Amino acid sequence: MPRQKLWLERDGRIALSDYRVRLLELVAERGSLAAAAEAMGLSYRRAWGKIKELEANLGVRLVASEVGGAGGGHTRLTPLGEEFVAAYRRFQRRLEAALGEAFAAELEPVLGSRLAGG
Repeated sequence: MPRQKLWLERDGRIALSDYRVRLLELVAERGSLAAAAEAMGLSYRRAWGKIKELEANLGVRLVASEVGGAGGGHTRLTPLGEEFVAAYRRFQRRLEAALGEAFAAELEPVLGSRLAGG
């Protein structure tokens, strides 16, 4: 089966990728950049750097952090960050569908069962 890696660039710099979107999704799910970083096996500093890099490359804020008291702070996606992640995932699903159609139309007829390991 065909597979793809997707990323978006702006002025030659990575603006968004599957890896970075997953980081944003984990921030949204866990309410914490530290927890998102841990889930991905990243240091907090590296995760924060990826977020800052994305924001700089896109020219928008994707996350908002609040310093906490006794309960600690939290990080959440901005409304634009939420919208952007959702749009990226929709875009990704459309590309996967198109990739599957192109594969079925172009490669399967030529290679047939050889692609399925037969």
